Amino acid sequence: MSKKTDRVIMNDDIRATEVRCNVDGGESLGIVSIDEAMEKANELGLDLVLIAPNAKPPVAKVMDYGKYKYQEEKKLKEQRKNQVKIVVKEIKLSVKIAENDIDYKVKHAREFLEKGYHVKFRVFLRGREMAHPEAGKEVLLRVWPMVEDIGVMEKPPKFEGRYYNMYVTPQK
Repeated sequence: MSKKTDRVIMNDDIRATEVRCNVDGGESLGIVSIDEAMEKANELGLDLVLIAPNAKPPVAKVMDYGKYKYQEEKKLKEQRKNQVKIVVKEIKLSVKIAENDIDYKVKHAREFLEKGYHVKFRVFLRGREMAHPEAGKEVLLRVWPMVEDIGVMEKPPKFEGRYYNMYVTPQK
């Protein structure tokens, strides 16, 4: 797999004869020859960067490319930092689970919900249990009243393959 890199055309790599030129800061030079644009960039000690190469005429901007790239990376890093990471905890149950085992697993599920994690309850159906999948749904419906005061049922019990799944998120 190759990593896609954005190739930026700047300074001497620009092959157009005329460009619509803007200076970083808002000033517009209008449509000028590439030599005039390069001269202006050199005069200011900045780079001439091709912004829209497919436009007629192409659009170029006089800017400090290193500073621009640094600021873009800084913005991306800030966006990643502010992203909310959703943690999903899975609680596995079975059809023949005892009441005290349900209480124990629900206690952990409640702790997860209080911490703000999402909880996925799964009932695995083995062998002959597949003949009566509604038994898995009944287990989940027994669990639900124990967590409904601190959770929201995002997805009701649903049969998927050999599992009955129920997805619970914390209340806001």
